[in-house]
Amino acid sequence: MARFTRDIGLYYLALAITPLLFAFYSQAGPLGQTVLLWGTIAFGSVYLTLLVLGMVHLAHREISRARIAAILLGLSLFMGYTLLQHSWPFASAASGVITFSVGALTWRWLWASEHSERWAGPLLCLMGVTQCGQLVLGVEATTPQFMLNTLLRLVLGLVLFQTALQRATTEANRLREQFERLTWNSHQGVAIAYSQEIIYCNPAFLKIYGLSSLAQVSPQWLSASIPADELAAIMTLRHQVLDGTREDAAWEGLRRRMDGTPLRLRFAIWRTQWEGQPALQTVITDDTERHDTIAALLHQASHDELTGLPNRGALLRRLRERCQTSDPDETFSLLLLDIDRFKLFNDAYGHSMGDEVLKALAETLQRELAGVAEVSRLGSDGFALLETRAADAAPSPELAQRVQQILAWPLVLPEQEFFVDVSMGLALYPQTGADAESLLRAANAAMHEAKKIAGSSVVVAEQRFVRGSAEVLEQEQALRAGIINREFSLAYQPKVDANSGALLGFEALARWHRAGVGAVSPLQFIAAAERTGLIGSLGMLLLSQVCEQLLVWHDAAVKLVPVAVNVSPLQLLDPGFPQLVDSTLKRYGVAAELISLEVTESAAIANMEQALAQLNQLRDLGLKVALDDFGTGFSSLAMLRTLPLSVVKIDRSLIEPMPAPDAIAVVQAICQLATTLKLRVVAEGVETEAQAAAAQLAGCHEIQGYYHARPLTPETALQWLHAGANPIC
Repeated sequence: MARFTRDIGLYYLALAITPLLFAFYSQAGPLGQTVLLWGTIAFGSVYLTLLVLGMVHLAHREISRARIAAILLGLSLFMGYTLLQHSWPFASAASGVITFSVGALTWRWLWASEHSERWAGPLLCLMGVTQCGQLVLGVEATTPQFMLNTLLRLVLGLVLFQTALQRATTEANRLREQFERLTWNSHQGVAIAYSQEIIYCNPAFLKIYGLSSLAQVSPQWLSASIPADELAAIMTLRHQVLDGTREDAAWEGLRRRMDGTPLRLRFAIWRTQWEGQPALQTVITDDTERHDTIAALLHQASHDELTGLPNRGALLRRLRERCQTSDPDETFSLLLLDIDRFKLFNDAYGHSMGDEVLKALAETLQRELAGVAEVSRLGSDGFALLETRAADAAPSPELAQRVQQILAWPLVLPEQEFFVDVSMGLALYPQTGADAESLLRAANAAMHEAKKIAGSSVVVAEQRFVRGSAEVLEQEQALRAGIINREFSLAYQPKVDANSGALLGFEALARWHRAGVGAVSPLQFIAAAERTGLIGSLGMLLLSQVCEQLLVWHDAAVKLVPVAVNVSPLQLLDPGFPQLVDSTLKRYGVAAELISLEVTESAAIANMEQALAQLNQLRDLGLKVALDDFGTGFSSLAMLRTLPLSVVKIDRSLIEPMPAPDAIAVVQAICQLATTLKLRVVAEGVETEAQAAAAQLAGCHEIQGYYHARPLTPETALQWLHAGANPIC
């Protein structure tokens, strides 16, 4: 429509200029006539081209720029030829022929239309016919032709004007209908307002607010639906958009339906025109479902599914807030509690009953400690209580005592009652720790200490608890790296003949020089290796190092003696342990008689059947087995007879009291029994000459201890091997 209006407007402008050029032509000189002639050719070509374009666009046809250029060029050549070669009447007739042709084509295109544009074609045909008047009737017809053409152009102009109005009205109606269809069927609320008065709204708007008609939407209701603390800011935004200060605005907030139901809505507004007046168009999106879904997901992420209590993540966030906002002079308590023997509930009644116990405990703690502590569930059967008020500066188990009083009564379930005991660890801010993580670690360590005490017990965390678990974890991690990096070495403690003092063998003792820390006690790293299951890898590493050292000593051309290696109870539980030992000895080419394995008495007792099978396999491989720490267990005498042993090592606890007569009598009895069973006896922990003499007198075959030597480096041990029967003492 816009292109048609533009083309016809320019057509009439060019058409108005052409007669003026013709009027000036007769009064001008030769040069002026030439200029006016070419001007007439140009404007005549242009207005005919614009007429063609106008009719094409009126008929909703498309035409390319190349064709427009071709039409303009063709008309220019045609008009120039007729004016230069013929007379003005002939040129007017030629223009009329073109006008008639355009009219005929337009007539064909538009005659089926029901609007006034159908008459454009016939009028153009009449205009084309009248333009031929001068050529047929002569110069006398010029004035009547001009008047008739003017009248026809006026009528054509009115027809085209009417057409433009009709098409504009049709387009406006189409856009209005489109707007109404879009808004009427939209799921978003749409409203048009003059300032605060809403003059239009779609069904979605009424549905969102629970209204039945536009009549219920009053300025008073609209203001009342907005919270008081937001009203002023929103009204300012509306005024700014309405007066053009802002292009648009958006916000969101909590609103209520007519029946009071809460809603989460998003609003967007911009300026528009409605019936010729500036108005505000508002689009409202009901975000309630999405908001509730997100809230539910956030609640699920921060709360325990079974009990509905805040979970570990929520507790950590709350702890961090408390640590950041609390006065350093104040203190608050964090109490961790864990149900004792909770597995019994699941084993005896099933996991469903266990879940009911957990829910009952959660409800009881929440009810009884409301206003005193925030209750969280840490997972499994663990809970946390975070004190909500500041306590005294001195450590106080008041919160734990409240829990003990609560649990003195049974938990009431729908069909049963249960008494439960809990172990509790109490940490205080800032005495125990100044941040959330350290408080949680300390309380957890204290809770595990409380597990060692029967009943519902509580342990107040000490400062050392903060690093306790972390140090254990660090040591376990470092142990893995230490085995891979071969950070372990061996020291060798001699075993000498009780009578002659000759060197009979060594016991290999593991040493760990931890990178960045220094020497670590065997009591620590052996326990860590057993706790983490690394004892097998560590044991095979140490056996490999013993084999490597025996090869070094062999190359030094000395007479080798057996080296004893300690075996962990966990290694005896490995069915493939004998094969691992055998493959290691074969890999290094070390004879089995040069290696003896020392098994503790407690390990043999704990796994008697499996130990017996493993030790028999080791004996079949040619290795000697010694029973270490003999005298500390409860089945010692029976074990001497049952197990395939070669050596018995009497524990230092029996050697230390010697030379007391009763101590000598005990050791002498063991030696007599061992001799009967054809076992050699080693006295461990001999530190004095009197102990050495008493052990010899009691019948011990070998002596090991600080009296003869502390653990030796490999180089010093080599000197002992060189000395042979005359060891260095």
